[in-house]
Amino acid sequence: MTVFVYVNPSKQVGDADHIKLFATVEAAEKWFEENDPEGVAFEYDVLE
Repeated sequence: MTVFVYVNPSKQVGDADHIKLFATVEAAEKWFEENDPEGVAFEYDVLE
């Protein structure tokens, strides 16, 4: 399983909007279209 992680560099560490996690690439793409068209998310494995 993987997640897609977006870090907003304009927010302070600890702010609610500093990090976004997406379960699917589609969810990330939809959020980016509406909120940050030039943003990117990186795919990471979820460790168990």
